[in-house]
Amino acid sequence: MSTLSLFNTLSRSKQVFTPLNPDRVGLYVCGPTVYGDAHLGHARPATTFDVLFRYLEESGYKVRYVRNITDVGHLESDADEGEDKIAKKAVLDQVEPMEIVQRYTDRYHKNMDQLNVRKPSIEPRASGHIIEQQNMVRQILEAGYAYESNGSVYFDVDKYNQSFAYGKLSGRKLEDLLSTTRELEGQKEKKNPFDFALWKKASPEHLMHWPSEWSEGFPGWHLECSAMSAKYLGEEFDIHGGGMDLLFPHHECEIAQSQIANGREAVKYWVHNNMITINGQKMGKSLGNFITLDQLFEGDHELLDQSYSPMTIRFFILQAHYRSTLDFSNDALKAAEKGLNKLLKAWETLQGIKASSHSTIQVDDLEQSCESAMNDDLNTPILIAHLFEGVIWINLMSTEKEFLTEKDLETLKNLFDKYIFRVLGLLSESEGNLSDTHTPALIDLLLSLRQEAKKNKDFAMADQIRNQLSDMGIVIKDGKEGSTWEINQ
Repeated sequence: MSTLSLFNTLSRSKQVFTPLNPDRVGLYVCGPTVYGDAHLGHARPATTFDVLFRYLEESGYKVRYVRNITDVGHLESDADEGEDKIAKKAVLDQVEPMEIVQRYTDRYHKNMDQLNVRKPSIEPRASGHIIEQQNMVRQILEAGYAYESNGSVYFDVDKYNQSFAYGKLSGRKLEDLLSTTRELEGQKEKKNPFDFALWKKASPEHLMHWPSEWSEGFPGWHLECSAMSAKYLGEEFDIHGGGMDLLFPHHECEIAQSQIANGREAVKYWVHNNMITINGQKMGKSLGNFITLDQLFEGDHELLDQSYSPMTIRFFILQAHYRSTLDFSNDALKAAEKGLNKLLKAWETLQGIKASSHSTIQVDDLEQSCESAMNDDLNTPILIAHLFEGVIWINLMSTEKEFLTEKDLETLKNLFDKYIFRVLGLLSESEGNLSDTHTPALIDLLLSLRQEAKKNKDFAMADQIRNQLSDMGIVIKDGKEGSTWEINQ
């Protein structure tokens, strides 16, 4: 097992990772609320914790990775009042809420597959664990740290803070929260405005609700992760991950309710990735710089002057440390694209290099440097820098200016294979491409049918063929000489 150190948000320091069980790791990461297309903000935690998942397994651990789908209870402004985000979208689209959930869950999975993000071991939904959440509410009520009010149940933060430290993860102080928490409609039924909902009574117009002894209602947003992590990882587990935006109030509330329900601290290491900016600005729909992953992959946004492959996006994310702010721009993405191509080209060149009778390069030192970078809080930018040291060697070996013995050459190949593909999760140009020899001919046939449809002014059919090919990752380019196609890597 490697000696991995992780920055624990709870202790605000790097700590050597020691799992609760010697050869097993429990990892829980907050997944998406599925009411819209996946965007850059989804790509970063997915990629970050995918690399952690991969590296833990590469280090010899058996990992149970749980990443949830939030499909109920997440209200507007992340508060205890307002419309459910999914239900609001369902009303706008005039469909059932679970149609919204299925639509955007499918799209999220498609984007994650494109980014080569491995599927978690378990992907539970909040709506599928209502019973577990209700049981947790009962446990907290029985312990005396929650109260019922008009059919809703709230966690008593003030009482909790008398025995425990509410705010210890985020550094917030209860006195400051009392002075800064604004009074919202419906909060008068709370003892204090910073108390949070464990169970909410549903208003007549609320679309998603379940029966309970308190009311016909739905669970609070924070409760699902505590209930589902306990179910699948136990009352104590190793790592809880997520974005910095979830640190408060979501993760802070998780700590409090899990402590009371389980009678112990649930999480040993809290790991958070930092935020994303675009051209130096916070990403947001109101600022007009909100970019979905599909728009990035297709180049279909006013801030983009070209499309970027999923591997370019993944490589760009990994060029920055997960705890640093990540700024997206065309220039930065183009640089990432160039760097990725250089790295993958070196891998291809390495396959053709022949061994020598002696070595002029210390491969063992490079191997140790790469391992040290990953063990230092998943320092992927330093790892990538070391890999580019190897790229220089490969280019020199290709011109017979440096040499490796057969053993050292094999070590270098294994090192590149391990860190580029198995740990960083990048794909070579050939992987994921169409390997069936008949497929190109079939695409050409579809393009000829599309051209025929355009001649017959059947533009709906022409668009349908183009869109379906695009969904398969095949980009069509129309020109004066006809249409061509390529794989959107």
